Amino acid sequence: MRLLFVTGSLVHGGAERHSITLLNRLAERGHDCHAAYVKNDPSQLERLHPGPGGSVACLHAQRFLDRRAVARLAAQLTVLRPSAVVAANDYAAMYALLARWLAGVAVPLVATFHSTRMRTLREQAKMLIARALFPRLDCLVFVSANQRRYWGRRGLWTRRIEVIHNGVDTQAFRPAAFAGEAAEVRRRFGMAPADFVVGMLAVMRPEKNHVQLLDAVAALRRLGVPARALLIGDGPLRPAIEARARALGVDAFVAITGFQDEVRPHVAACDAVALCSDTEAFSLAAIEAMAMGKPVVHSDVGGAREMITDGHDGYVFPVGDDDALVHCLVRLADPARARPMGAGA
Repeated sequence: MRLLFVTGSLVHGGAERHSITLLNRLAERGHDCHAAYVKNDPSQLERLHPGPGGSVACLHAQRFLDRRAVARLAAQLTVLRPSAVVAANDYAAMYALLARWLAGVAVPLVATFHSTRMRTLREQAKMLIARALFPRLDCLVFVSANQRRYWGRRGLWTRRIEVIHNGVDTQAFRPAAFAGEAAEVRRRFGMAPADFVVGMLAVMRPEKNHVQLLDAVAALRRLGVPARALLIGDGPLRPAIEARARALGVDAFVAITGFQDEVRPHVAACDAVALCSDTEAFSLAAIEAMAMGKPVVHSDVGGAREMITDGHDGYVFPVGDDDALVHCLVRLADPARARPMGAGA
């Protein structure tokens, strides 16, 4: 097949990583793969490998809806005549739909949708546009059954809907391959072998709720658990997160790695991984941690219960429930319980 993948940008985010992995793996299998990204954030550009004959193009949109960017994508469609266009999320789907109309090319258009809740007024306004556009798609892919039910109740539909869980390359996320690097990560951040290291892999944005993990670390240490947090990533809320750690008196037990092109050694350094988000669809960070043999403690959002069997390979706790999060982490602080759960993950 000749495939064109369209993303809003190449920013460090789950939908973008998902699209890049799909493109790379399909190119490896001999498909003719091409990529276009709407806004000029090329943060993950080096990860794209479309193979011989493939292409990557930035549409250089200067505003939310840029007619010249739509025209550039329409020109690509006219030249490539792909077997299908795969758009990541509503913003890329909007550009793909408009470009298809402008080009007059009868190409199937599939959109993968990675959102479950619109937090801001801007996001809610975008969803009004999505509701108008999505019925014109040939297929809409949700990444969890719970996400499909959520949006179905809110009138989001198209002629064909599928649920396909996000996947992870288990060969790339083998814990044994990173044992030495994991030990070095722990040494670098002053973490002793006996420390209980809880990781969080997420951009520091409000919906990821990093401060709840800091509160949990403070509570665990009051209980005598040698807990530490390893926050893998960076983002606009980093100063507020650092201030919260200082206010709780746990800044010495909280390490922030900053953006990492290679996260696997850092995940491998953790004893468990926590996701405290108040919205997710089907977390790539969670399944990557599970592939690395880490039990995951996940807030009860999105597809959490579709990926985690509670008490077997991780725990699911009510959103915002600090006591429940601490209770789950206390249980995982016991290596005799955590190791078989990690193996189950």
